Amino acid sequence: MEDFDLHKEVTDKYSLRGRVFNKLREDILSGVYQENEELKENTIGLELGVSRTPVREALRQLELEGLVTMIPNKGAYVTGITQKDIHDIYMIRSYLEGLCAKWACENITDAQIEALDEILYLSDFHSRRGHHEQLVELDNKFHELIYEASGSKILDHVLSDFHHYVERVRKITLSKPGRATKSSQEHEAILDAIRKRDGDLAEILAHEHIINTIKNISEQGL
Repeated sequence: MEDFDLHKEVTDKYSLRGRVFNKLREDILSGVYQENEELKENTIGLELGVSRTPVREALRQLELEGLVTMIPNKGAYVTGITQKDIHDIYMIRSYLEGLCAKWACENITDAQIEALDEILYLSDFHSRRGHHEQLVELDNKFHELIYEASGSKILDHVLSDFHHYVERVRKITLSKPGRATKSSQEHEAILDAIRKRDGDLAEILAHEHIINTIKNISEQGL
């Protein structure tokens, strides 16, 4: 088994292969490419203005992530994210987000707390006006800032990937009447616990926040 090299993972996204990989992954997760659709190296290369080599390398990397299936002598096909994948991601996130919030209590700065306060203020503003796109963006920023405040590059890296994987589902859940408001209230409680440096409470609240999202997903049949 290869050793995990975070530096390589971080810097690779700026390489040609990394840029092709990120573009394809984003298109798969956002639904541009549908499940079982063939990903043709030549076509993708022409669209992105690159040779087949970085496309082939990106497809292999996507296969390792379970988003693509490579069939010998046939080609690459989209696997995508299944309902079980979504459920698994949220369950794993529920524990990791709790740990993240707990560590944030030990490492968060005053500037980060101020930034989170501003996010909550803006979330309330847009929630009352039904601005769903802005709410999704602010939800992203809230969680990303907590990840950063944890002081763990590894946790930040893993959770950021998970967060991106279920972005399309999050857009749907936050559009449900009342969920955006409830989510903002849960964020506020998490931040209050972090502000008080109550690691145990922050961990519980962050865990429950993701569990509530799972319940919301189940109610919407996603």
